[in-house]
Amino acid sequence: MKRKRFTREFKFEVLRLFAQGSKSAAQLARELGVRRNQIYKWRKELQVRGEQEAFRGPGRNAVKENVSELTALKKRVARLEEENAILKKAEAYFSGKHR
Repeated sequence: MKRKRFTREFKFEVLRLFAQGSKSAAQLARELGVRRNQIYKWRKELQVRGEQEAFRGPGRNAVKENVSELTALKKRVARLEEENAILKKAEAYFSGKHR
């Protein structure tokens, strides 16, 4: 059975309706075609992550961010290794070990 996917906007709207208090989670779930416990999970995610970070999708954005961070770190490591090699050569030169 294929899982239902709901948009970020839909989740916010469900939580807005739930917060109004005019209908129970069970009523909203029946009317909107979601599981009752899913409403509580969405509410908890919103409370924990905040409005900006909640319901960001299956993680593709985080993967892109991690890849770009990894690329930047690899460049930094390469630069630091190059600087380290230069310093070792300078140390050898100035200590007279180059002869």
